[in-house]
Amino acid sequence: MKKICVLLVLLLFSIKACAEVVLQGAAEYNVQSALSEVQSNVQYRISPKLFAARLLDYETEFNKRALLKGEVELKDRTLAMFSVGTYGVVYKNDPLHAYYYSNNGLLEYVDVRTGVDYPYKSYQYDISGQLVNMGLRLSKAETYIYDKDGALIAHWIGQNGYDDRGRVIMTRKFLE
Repeated sequence: MKKICVLLVLLLFSIKACAEVVLQGAAEYNVQSALSEVQSNVQYRISPKLFAARLLDYETEFNKRALLKGEVELKDRTLAMFSVGTYGVVYKNDPLHAYYYSNNGLLEYVDVRTGVDYPYKSYQYDISGQLVNMGLRLSKAETYIYDKDGALIAHWIGQNGYDDRGRVIMTRKFLE
């Protein structure tokens, strides 16, 4: 009986000790490991039928007016404006796709995301369904973007986009 009590006490202490152990970790990537990740299971072509219903943004004027007012979070979608005059739309009922439109509301690209929680992969296709670029989104502030052949386009950290030598090659307005 004494042995059983000792075993129970030891068991309880070991369970408590295990329960208090907290494992923490984060995946760390470099240019090559991020590329390996985005190239795993990449589709170089998708059917344009997957986004045929979004070839024209029927809300172009409304979206542009909202963006000019600084309104990016709408009831059913999130908007983004780019310095070249194009804009992006992510519909709240379709968070795994981002649609990029020309100034006149014609679809130019679609992003297909593997998830919405970080990290996730994102693949951009033109309207014929051909892969344009691919990225690994590690956080809101950090993303690796590669062309379809695997060359680094940019490693974004906050407002700066870096090349493979660590030089700033692009900047963006980054909102927290």
